[in-house]
Amino acid sequence: MSPAEIARAVVDANRYMVLATADAEGRPWSSPVYFAHVGYREFVWVSSPEARHSRNIAVRPEVGIAIFDSSVAIGTGQGVYVSAVAGEVEGPDAGRTMEAFSRRSLLHGGRAWTLDDVRGDSGMRLYRAVAGEYSILAKDGRPDHRIPVELGG
Repeated sequence: MSPAEIARAVVDANRYMVLATADAEGRPWSSPVYFAHVGYREFVWVSSPEARHSRNIAVRPEVGIAIFDSSVAIGTGQGVYVSAVAGEVEGPDAGRTMEAFSRRSLLHGGRAWTLDDVRGDSGMRLYRAVAGEYSILAKDGRPDHRIPVELGG
C-alpha cells in the first residue's frame, strides 16, 4: 500500500483521535475525542465549549492530532499524525459538517446528531480541525521516523 492508502486506512479504522492543544501560555493538553472526517482533510468532533481542549482552541487554534490503534502488538502499530487549525464550526459549513459527524456516529452505533444538538443551551458545540500536514511512521527500522503523506482535500 502507498503511504496515502496506509494513512486513509488508519483514519477509517479508528473511532478516536488524540487532540493535542495548548493554552495561551503554551501549557499542553491532550484529549481523546470521537471523530468523523470530511475527505480526510477536516476532522470533526462534538465537545463542550467548557472542556479544556475547547477553551485552548479558542485562544490557540493550532492543534496536533494522532490517530492510531492502541490495541496492536508493540512495534507493529501505525499512526497518522496531523498538524491542523481548529475551531468551532458555524455558518454555512455547519450543516455539511454535522451531516458527516452524524453519519459516522450512526455507523458506529451512536445516535443521529443535528445542529440543534450543538446550539443554544445544549452545552455542546461542533468543532473542526482543518489539516495542513500529515505524516505516518516510515517503518524503516529507525525509531519514530515519520514521512510526509499527501491525502488530498
